[in-house]
Amino acid sequence: MDKRDILSLSFDELVTAMEECGEKKFRATQVYQWIWQKRVRSFDAMSNLSQKLREQLAEVFYFQTIKVSTAKKSTDGSCKFAFSLFDGNVVEGVLIPAKDRMTACISSQVGCGLQCAFCATGSLGFTRNLSVGEITDQFFVMDAAAKEDGGQGISNIVYMGMGEPLMNYKNVMSSIDRLTEEKGAGLAPSRITVSTSGIIRNIKQLADDGFSCNLAISLHAPKDMLRSQIMPINKTNPLAKLSDALAYYHEKTGDRITIEYVLLQGVNDSVQHARELAEFTKRFPVKINVIEYNPHEKAPYKKSDRQTLDAFVSFLKGLNLIVNVRFSKGKDIAAACGQLAAKQKRK
Repeated sequence: MDKRDILSLSFDELVTAMEECGEKKFRATQVYQWIWQKRVRSFDAMSNLSQKLREQLAEVFYFQTIKVSTAKKSTDGSCKFAFSLFDGNVVEGVLIPAKDRMTACISSQVGCGLQCAFCATGSLGFTRNLSVGEITDQFFVMDAAAKEDGGQGISNIVYMGMGEPLMNYKNVMSSIDRLTEEKGAGLAPSRITVSTSGIIRNIKQLADDGFSCNLAISLHAPKDMLRSQIMPINKTNPLAKLSDALAYYHEKTGDRITIEYVLLQGVNDSVQHARELAEFTKRFPVKINVIEYNPHEKAPYKKSDRQTLDAFVSFLKGLNLIVNVRFSKGKDIAAACGQLAAKQKRK
């Protein structure tokens, strides 16, 4: 019988698996606590199980997890991790400190197939989806590192690392279940944000599934022609249909939607672009994150100057929109998503 990755199992699936091993439900509860609350990744460490059961579990299951390949800390306090996977692939995670929070940015895929023109990850192409364990262990590893470094654990999670989360829908949603359920890590759903480039069918699926975390849309251009140039996914998921999906999502959930907009010098950063962006947001309540671009060698774009950024933001705020500016962090540690993984790949 083929071994199964135990980190991919829900609690109910683990109960069934334990029953198949001749064990009662409370044993599944014990194992689940070891995995998701005590965060062990070895059956030998599950000390309240008999030696026989631990050996039996090791014969049936394995842990598909990650290891830290590289960790680099920036002068601004952010820390970027390269995680090596069982098959030699590399993904990234980032710890981003702020006054009242510690945010973990985690990946959902090895590489990305969407080929956004400004993104370093897009230059890597798509290799495969990450498993539930590979996704959640990014949080666990970085949470431990944050506590060791300064005592403050992770308070927020953003699925904004490598990959398009909604193209790995099942595993991403299962990972959120493990991180938020009471039997799991017990995080509040309000502390988790999933960012998508706008996969229309799966945005509607989120609404139908009663998604309780935060949704962010990587928009980056307010008109189809420009957006299709820098984000090819727009050709099959155009803005009018994306707007319909977001209106449907808000109608079903009642939640405010975050719009992410990275400013590219001379490309999408004029006041006219801001006016068009405001027009796009009229159908549903939004919060807009205007993001400073972090240039990298894989793309020709530059960040907008401060005067242009201020004019863009001032116009939006003048319409009473909620606008936050996200200045780039980790510039000294290859912080643009995909840069560190690309370097590891070249090595």
